[in-house]
Amino acid sequence: MKQIATALVNAQKAFGPALKSSTNPHFRSKYADLAACVEAVMDGLNANGIALVQQLSECNDGVIVETIFLHESGEMFNCGKLHIPAVKHDAQGYGSALTYARRYSLMSACGIAPEDDDGNAASKKKEERIERISQKIENPIDENRMTDLLIAIASCETEDELRKAFAEAYKESAGHKEWNTKVINKKNEVKALLDAKQ
Repeated sequence: MKQIATALVNAQKAFGPALKSSTNPHFRSKYADLAACVEAVMDGLNANGIALVQQLSECNDGVIVETIFLHESGEMFNCGKLHIPAVKHDAQGYGSALTYARRYSLMSACGIAPEDDDGNAASKKKEERIERISQKIENPIDENRMTDLLIAIASCETEDELRKAFAEAYKESAGHKEWNTKVINKKNEVKALLDAKQ
């Protein structure tokens, strides 16, 4: 492990932050996607003779990913397996879980974190950041799906339509605090508009 250990130390010196470059157009929120995380570490790894491999293991209810570093000397460093459950057992659900698993496994293995959106973000409490990250790992959310469901709520023209759209969106939010709040706020917004028309 001597050669890969030295190489990893040198590589880590070159790692950058995972830039929050992807934007959800509906909510105008930014996040560091998988590509940004890979970009933050790949040059540093490759320049020190290290290849990045993310190995998948068989899993019935989600995905299991393990980040592995392979050194040109033949030495290898395994970073442990990460299991992410799939919210929905279809291609979209498993694809979303895989993206989350690869992203968080890579960030954990490399010791990197997303860059803060602004200067004030650095002063946020450590406990809040840990809770937010843990929540996303435990309850991966398909942001595109949730955006569509919120648009469906906004398009409701009757209270019956609103009840059905809200129930589906709330269930899909899978106990994720941030998305639950967005769903409830959007429902209340549309409800107020419908009440005003009566």
